Amino acid sequence: MATGKGYDYKKALVSVTGLALLFLVLIFVNIIASYATIRWDATEDNAYSLSDGTRHILDTMTEPVTIKFFYSRSNPDVPANIKVYAKHVEDFLSEYRHEGKGRIKVEMVDPKPDSDEEEWAQKYGVEPMRTPGGKVYCGLVFFSADQEEVIPWLDPAKEQMLEYDLTSIIQGLQTTGKKVVGIISSLPVFGTKGRAMPGQAPEEEWLFVTEMKKIYDVRAISPLVQTIDSSLDLLMVVYPKNISSQLEYAIDQYVLSGGNALIFMDPLCVSDREAGQQQFLRSSGTSLDKVFKAWGISMDPAKAVADFGQPTRVSTGSNSTEDNPLMISARGEVFNRKDVVTAGLESMLFPVAGAIEKTGYMDHEFEPLVDSSANAALTDAFNAFLGVEAVKKGFVPAGKSFNLVVYVRGTFKTAFPEGRPKSEDPAAESPEALKGPHLKEAKKASTLIIVSDADMLADQFYVQRGNFFGLPVSEMFNDNLNFFSNAAEILTGSEDLIGLRSRGKLERPFTAVLELKRKAQERWLSKENELVKQIEETNQKLRQLEQQKDGSQKMIISPEQEAEVARFKEERQKINGQLKEVRKNLRSEIENLGATLKGINIFLMPFLVAITGIVFAIYRQRKIRRK
Repeated sequence: MATGKGYDYKKALVSVTGLALLFLVLIFVNIIASYATIRWDATEDNAYSLSDGTRHILDTMTEPVTIKFFYSRSNPDVPANIKVYAKHVEDFLSEYRHEGKGRIKVEMVDPKPDSDEEEWAQKYGVEPMRTPGGKVYCGLVFFSADQEEVIPWLDPAKEQMLEYDLTSIIQGLQTTGKKVVGIISSLPVFGTKGRAMPGQAPEEEWLFVTEMKKIYDVRAISPLVQTIDSSLDLLMVVYPKNISSQLEYAIDQYVLSGGNALIFMDPLCVSDREAGQQQFLRSSGTSLDKVFKAWGISMDPAKAVADFGQPTRVSTGSNSTEDNPLMISARGEVFNRKDVVTAGLESMLFPVAGAIEKTGYMDHEFEPLVDSSANAALTDAFNAFLGVEAVKKGFVPAGKSFNLVVYVRGTFKTAFPEGRPKSEDPAAESPEALKGPHLKEAKKASTLIIVSDADMLADQFYVQRGNFFGLPVSEMFNDNLNFFSNAAEILTGSEDLIGLRSRGKLERPFTAVLELKRKAQERWLSKENELVKQIEETNQKLRQLEQQKDGSQKMIISPEQEAEVARFKEERQKINGQLKEVRKNLRSEIENLGATLKGINIFLMPFLVAITGIVFAIYRQRKIRRK
C-alpha cells in the first residue's frame, strides 16, 4: 500500500513540475516573441509591406528623418473611413520605422482642441477636416536636419500613392539643392517677352514652366545645340519640329549616357503659331524616327487618333456644339492604375494626339500609361482642319485601343552606329561636340515617358484663368498638369523611386455579394424592359383604337380600349410582382450567404479544432499504452 501511495505522490510531483516548466517556457516564449522582429504580411497585395525600392532608399539614408503623425485619435466624431485609414497609415509607418533601423523615428501626436499640439499642427500646415463634432486632423510632417516637408491631409482616396508619397519625401530630405531640368522646344513655352515680333503682343510663359521653376532649376536648351549635358537630371523635348540630325544625335547620346527623358510628340500641334493648312502641308512635322526605331517604338507623324468613345464637346463657328473625336478626353479606365504616374488621375485632354506603337522585337520594358478607348481608329491628321464630318466619313473602329502615353525603360543602343552625322554647314560644327565620345551602347538603364500630344501642356487645355477682386485666380479643369508633375517627379528621382508602383487598396469588396447583386440587376432590368415594352404596345393599341372612332366618339372610351387598359393593368401587376420576387430572392441569397459564413466562423472552425484535439488525445493515449 505504501509503495502505491509513494508511487502516486511521485507521479503527482512529476506532473506538477512539468506544468510549472511548461508555464515558465510559455512566459519565456512570450518575452522572446515580444522582442522578435518576425513580421508576416498576409494581405493579398502585401498592403503592409514595403517594396524593394523603398527598402534600398531607407538602407542608403545619410540623414535621419523624424515623422510626426498628427491624428485626432481622441475625437469620437472621426469618420469611420478616416479612422480605418489612419490605422493603416500608423501600421505602415511602423514598417518604415522597422526598416529604417534607427534612422526613421515616428511620433504619434493627438492635436486636441486648444492644445499645444493643435497649435503646432497649424504652424506646420496640417489642414483639418471640419465636422459637426469639431476639427479632425490627419496629416504628416517630416523633419531632417534643417529641412521640413508636410502632407497636410492624408486622403483615403489616394491610398494607392501612400508608399510613393512617403518614400519620395524621405529621399528628397536626403539631398539639398534643386534638380536640373533642360527643355528643348519649338513652341514658345518660355514666353516671348523681349522677343515678340513688331505688332505682336508678347506671350506669357506657359504655366507648366512656371510651376516647374518652383521646384527645379529649369534651363532652356536651344534646338541648335549639338551636345546635351549628361549631368541633367531630366531632359524634356516638347514638339521637336523639323529638328536637325545633329540634335537627334545629341538626344540619342544623352539617353545612352543614362539620362531620363520626357518627350511630347504631336501629329498636328494647334499651339504652334505657324500652324495652318499650308504650313502643315509644307512641314515635315515632328519626327524622332531614328531614335524611336532604336528604342523599339514608332509614331506616324501624319496620323491622329479619332476616338468616338472619348470625344470632347467643343463649340463650332455656327454657335453650336459638337463632339470632336480628335480632341480626346481620356477618362477612368484608360489610365494605368498600376503606375504611380497615372494611378490617381481622373481625366486628361489630348487635342489631336498620335498613336505610339511598339515595333518588332523589343527587349526593353514597354508599358502603356494612357490609352484611347476601343471605339477609335487612326485618321489623317489633316482632317483636323476639315472638321468632324470628314473624320466620320471614313471612320471604321479598329476594335482596339491606341497608346497615347507610354513608359519605356531599358539599356538602349545608338541609332547612329556610324557616329555623329555631319552637318550641312561644316562651319557650324561645334568643336566641343566633335571632341565628345561616341556611345554605341548605354552603360546603364534609362527611363523615357513619351506622350503623343504636345498641346496638352498649353494653358488653354487644362487651366481657366480669372480675376477675383483684383487677384489672379487659376482653376484646373483636368489632370494634364498633375500628369506632367508626376512624370517629372518620378523621372528626376532615383532608380529605386522610378521602380515604385502604386499599391492595391486595403479595403476589399465582398465579391460574392457583388456578383449576386449583378445577377439580380440583370434580372431586374430584363423585367423592367419587359414592362416598358408592354407600356409601349398598350399605348400603340390605344392609339390605333382611337383612330378607328368617328368624330362623335372621340371623347368616349370604347369597350375595346377599356379591355386593353384592363389587360395592361393586369400585366403590370404581374410584372411588379415578379420584380418584388427578384428583390426578395436577392435579399434571401445574401442572408443565406451571411448565415453560411457565420456558421463557418462560429461552428466549423471550433469543430475542426475540437476534432484535431480529440485525434491528438487518442494518439497520445495509444502511444502511452504501447509503452
